[in-house]
Amino acid sequence: MGKIDIINVEKFYGSYHALREVSLSIEEGEFMVLVGPSGCGKSTLLRSIAGLEDISGGVISVNDQPINDLSPQERNIAMVFQNYALYPHLTVKDNLAFSLKIHKFDKAEIEKRIANAAEMLGLTDYLSRRPRALSGGQRQRVAMGRAMVREPTAFLFDEPLSNLDARLRVEMRSEIRNLQRTLGTTAVYVTHDQVEAMTMGDRIAVVNQGGLEQVGTPLDLYRDPNNMFVAGFIGSPPMNFITAQASGGVATLKDGQQIMLPVRAEGEIKIGLRPEHIFLDKQEHHHSLNCSESRHFDLGSSLQFFFDLCGEEIEVSASRDVRTHTKAEVNIHFDPADLLVFGPDTNRIR
Repeated sequence: MGKIDIINVEKFYGSYHALREVSLSIEEGEFMVLVGPSGCGKSTLLRSIAGLEDISGGVISVNDQPINDLSPQERNIAMVFQNYALYPHLTVKDNLAFSLKIHKFDKAEIEKRIANAAEMLGLTDYLSRRPRALSGGQRQRVAMGRAMVREPTAFLFDEPLSNLDARLRVEMRSEIRNLQRTLGTTAVYVTHDQVEAMTMGDRIAVVNQGGLEQVGTPLDLYRDPNNMFVAGFIGSPPMNFITAQASGGVATLKDGQQIMLPVRAEGEIKIGLRPEHIFLDKQEHHHSLNCSESRHFDLGSSLQFFFDLCGEEIEVSASRDVRTHTKAEVNIHFDPADLLVFGPDTNRIR
């Protein structure tokens, strides 16, 4: 297992600042997820750990030993790519054995490692096949097996499930997570899918514009985001934001409706409220706001409503037995304790 420390790491592509003084400690055996929108720098950070990118400043160390000057081969870190990167002319067995042969392992050790990996990944019956004869999920297992047989200090995953269909993605999330727990190997996993991040990570690092916005457990980021970016990125459906003017503990909306705030604030604010914390039936101790329905979608097990509140769209997750009529005036209800308040700088007001 390996402890990975990233200390004030920077990366420039010409004048473009891709990584901005990133500092992050990943503990031995931890499953760390790097999540953020496309182009935020998460894959650049992962490739920097692997040695596929030269950093412009800072230090990356494994088990307290700097690895900046080591080649990718010398770092003993295995990477699983989005496109599998399998050799199409080789069998599954030969793909698994390739890196071991390059590092001149003896034949008996190669056979032993391949057999163990194939058994764990359900590939024993496919060792003689070539990649074109495998499904997408089986190819992903081969890519993971090729990383496993090296017995690396850490696994790096670069959006490995992006090419799979929705159902298989869910299955593979569980397989990757269970495999990592069984092996106890440190893992760093890149994704833009916050549901994937929430369901897989011991901790999540939210990346934005080359820097870290917040690092914490999935529940910490959901319940206690530091700013609007994290609050809006973590959670599905995303958080609603309502514009208001605050004075002390009271916020006034554009149409004059007022909300009691859980904190004191002054001036223009954004009030954050998650769709799952809004109800269409009056609840005890809940506050109410008047708005109008613009549309809704029937998702089978639930309904997604969209309401117009002072020109801003509010999304609500509701049970199937709730019905309203489009354009009808509706009261939405919520517990003021569930509100989050953000200032003009988008940071949380506590």
